Amino acid sequence: METTRHFTATVYVINDGAAALHRHPKLGIRIPPGGHVDRDELPHEAGLRETREEIGLEPTLLDGTESIGAPNGETLPRPREQLLYTIDSHDGNIYHQHIDHVYFATVSSREISPGPDEAGVDVWGWYTPEDLRESDIDDDTVTLALRAIEAAEETE
Repeated sequence: METTRHFTATVYVINDGAAALHRHPKLGIRIPPGGHVDRDELPHEAGLRETREEIGLEPTLLDGTESIGAPNGETLPRPREQLLYTIDSHDGNIYHQHIDHVYFATVSSREISPGPDEAGVDVWGWYTPEDLRESDIDDDTVTLALRAIEAAEETE
């Protein structure tokens, strides 16, 4: 059987030394905003769109990607990480995976206001480094959130 792979984008959103995470209703874990890359989108565009939809704030990517000046190309924001997640498998066979482009961004406020088709504001929280280290949040989420907080502090 063939493995289906989808491109996804995740954005670790930072404000004043804390990362925005929500409890995903289907997965039951805390994660940052993100979702599938639509056919007409680039990965960073999908991440920004998903962030606007899910938290109602305008993110600013922390992007240090330098343009190479390609005359026939456009330099795109480089993800901080690219991760491969297995979504569905059985008896050692992998059926569905996500290729996740992970970005870091800042927002100017902590006033989360999800869009009408999104989970409510009550599933969201802001996590400081101390909160993250003392939590039961998945290790990869904690590690990336801490890196995002550090990157945001370096740009201040």
